[in-house]
Amino acid sequence: MPRPLKYRFVEGHPPSDYFKPRGVPLASLEVSVLTLDEFEAVRLADHEGLYQEQAAERMGVSRQTFGKIVESARKKIADALVNSKAIRIEGGVYRTARWRRVSCPACDHQWPADPGSSPTEVCPRCGAKVPLPSGEPPRPGGGGGFRGPGGGGRGRGAGRR
Repeated sequence: MPRPLKYRFVEGHPPSDYFKPRGVPLASLEVSVLTLDEFEAVRLADHEGLYQEQAAERMGVSRQTFGKIVESARKKIADALVNSKAIRIEGGVYRTARWRRVSCPACDHQWPADPGSSPTEVCPRCGAKVPLPSGEPPRPGGGGGFRGPGGGGRGRGAGRR
């Protein structure tokens, strides 16, 4: 029996969950499904420009796992672009992060902090004590809900028995 997949943290849902070639009816297109954790990996690596180690830390996975996720996502995106397919973003094994981002003034390292944590965080990179702003609400798009196997959409493992 395969090892169960670990939840990956994502910072919210994309504003649009479908992309398709212009001028072609969706009904006549093949659809490539990009899971939400794959979308998050591409967002962190390519849009935010994070190194894989930093992005993996934000998603709560190993660097090797992050590399596999982002590689899978890039292949799906390339296939959709080259072969004029639609892209639907749904499913995956993830939890929506409820955290806000904390930045260390000493070394500029950034990491997520749980809103219920103590008023001071310790920077995981340099060990400096960083006070958290009091009363700051969680970032928009946060939530704490989760999707997992059977948790909505056709994610990883769907249909495999």
